[in-house]
Amino acid sequence: MELETLKNEYDEEDYRIKIICPEFTCLCPNKPDQPDFATISITYIPDDLLIELKSLKYYLVDYRDKEIYHEAATNKILNDLVEAVAPKFMRVRADWNVRGGITTIVEKEHMGENWDGDPGRVDIKTTGSTSLSK
Repeated sequence: MELETLKNEYDEEDYRIKIICPEFTCLCPNKPDQPDFATISITYIPDDLLIELKSLKYYLVDYRDKEIYHEAATNKILNDLVEAVAPKFMRVRADWNVRGGITTIVEKEHMGENWDGDPGRVDIKTTGSTSLSK
């Protein structure tokens, strides 16, 4: 699935976007009868382009039938998104559900080459129905 983008009409301003996919699934390598589940959190400060959410949804759903390790999935998602939208800053965090008594959290960040801002300076306010963590 190709990731689609939208023009960022506020590209002169720095602001943070957080996208949460609480139903991410993929397959455990060499054990495809054992799916892995995660919550994928994407936080980014856009430059010229935004991620089109419907295409992101289909992109993430495509992992459902892929055998891939937690670390590889997290890194690939970040790399694909950075390639698509070239953000000023992006973080992808995958909170993997418990398997065999172990919880895994994989997080990777990208900082745009021409941006020297501080990604932590813009806070995201949350509602009681949304749990966000850095």
